[in-house]
Amino acid sequence: MIHTVWPYLAVMLLAAGLFPALERRTGWRVFNVLPPIVLVYLLVTALAVSGLWQVNQEIRAAQSTLVSHMVPALLFLLMINCDLRAIVALGPRVLGVFACTSVSLFVAFLATFLLYHRWLPGDDWHPLAALSGSWVGGTANMIAVKQGIGMSDQHLAMSLLTDALCYSTWVVVLFAVARLAPAFNRWTRARSSGDLVVAEAKPTGPTTADTVLLWLGMALLAAALARWVAGYLPTSTMVSATTWTILLSTGAGLVVAHTPLARFPGAGTISGALLISVVAVLASQSNFHGIAAAPLYLLCGATVITLHAILLVGFAKLFRFDLFLCGISSLAHIGGVAAAPILAASYSRARVPVGILLALLGYILGTGFGLLVASIMSALAGS
Repeated sequence: MIHTVWPYLAVMLLAAGLFPALERRTGWRVFNVLPPIVLVYLLVTALAVSGLWQVNQEIRAAQSTLVSHMVPALLFLLMINCDLRAIVALGPRVLGVFACTSVSLFVAFLATFLLYHRWLPGDDWHPLAALSGSWVGGTANMIAVKQGIGMSDQHLAMSLLTDALCYSTWVVVLFAVARLAPAFNRWTRARSSGDLVVAEAKPTGPTTADTVLLWLGMALLAAALARWVAGYLPTSTMVSATTWTILLSTGAGLVVAHTPLARFPGAGTISGALLISVVAVLASQSNFHGIAAAPLYLLCGATVITLHAILLVGFAKLFRFDLFLCGISSLAHIGGVAAAPILAASYSRARVPVGILLALLGYILGTGFGLLVASIMSALAGS
């Protein structure tokens, strides 16, 4: 049994790197359904339940310190590639589709909560709120919302499993309906989005040891400064010092994204490593308690996506959106930056940057969206 911090950290890093390495080297189909990040969570949770390490005061302090500092640093790094000028340049039609997609998900999450709230007593609505952050942005936004609302580590497993399984199903549906684009566009009387041309970002060079150190230093400094400033800001039942830290770190990353520093390579690679490491540390604090509730959350996730699809089709008819923009915007929300470009490429490779930019916009807005949904669910649960 592990009793000290350093062996514990070694296990966390090995577990965090195992499944991403297997996915890259083997391409097993299981990763299409359960992404590496979910498998890492389940593996570390199983190791925790088996008693591989003792959760003593030393390890518990290390877990708390790692999460409280790594999450703001992660969000800072995620924002580095988010160029707001390029996003605005997409034009009102694309941003209108994105806004309608966000509204449809907002309504879908609240409607789903109202449908199932009698089976979600106490704080059991937390996984839905965290999932809403992920389904506008990504897993990092889910974790940021989790920290912001004080969600338990046991509930995180529900959010991750629901995200993985429902998202995988939705991806299949979106690829399957792509061939219906001509008929859909005639029905909505949509103008073709084939005129959308966005220049792809040019590579800035390889990630080197010096860029890794510089980005890590900047990210940890930004996180520390955000925590310091957050200590002077007003708090409430839903906006804690942790919430302020998360929002300030995100804002700092957006500021740096529009400076020459953003041309330095490596921020994306480091943020990916930090994300899966944070998930491993969170999983090490949890267990399988409450896993029997998984079917309920899967039902909630399926309901959210169904309502979202119905509403988005309605918006498409009303505002004459074509299927490409609807599908890309939906997947940019629910699937994130890894999935949206793939669907875009199935229509035309020239449209891939559109999917990337919409997914990056989701990263920017995901945490705030999730916190807003959480505040409304909290009010409804208390009424």
